[in-house]
Amino acid sequence: MEKELSNIIVDDKIFIIRGIQVMIDRDLAELYHVETKRLNEQVKRNIKKFPNDFMFQLMDGEKNELVAKCDRLEKLKHSSSNPFVFTEHGVYMLSTVLKSKVATDVSLSIMRTFVRLKNQAVPYFDIIKRLEKLETSDNETRELLSKVVQVVSNMQDIQEEAKEGTNKIGFVK
Repeated sequence: MEKELSNIIVDDKIFIIRGIQVMIDRDLAELYHVETKRLNEQVKRNIKKFPNDFMFQLMDGEKNELVAKCDRLEKLKHSSSNPFVFTEHGVYMLSTVLKSKVATDVSLSIMRTFVRLKNQAVPYFDIIKRLEKLETSDNETRELLSKVVQVVSNMQDIQEEAKEGTNKIGFVK
């Protein structure tokens, strides 16, 4: 199983929707080796474990945008119901309700990918916080620091947009 997990591609299965990194029920079902219908049944049976910050259903516009960005999700276009998406915490919770070795191993792999993604954003966050803490009475220096903070923030936004444009976020595990 360990060798199989190393071949799982997670990077193209993580999307940013509503400003949150999420995975679609269909992709998770595929990784967990279960049908999407069965995955969603388990979620419904254990709905108290999946509050809105762990899982939510896409709206029509979000689904359409996702289908437009990612060809492999073409089948969603004609689906009568919108898919559910799971945050990092929702993915973890799925492994507790699916209760299989595959679900546990895959969830661990996905969790590691989410952690790596968060660690990529840390340097920008740290730089912005340090610059914001600098105090000066000189207006010219204050304006310059404000511009630097803006540039660093824009760099982070550009990097995130570039990742979204390629539909690849994360790492191959």
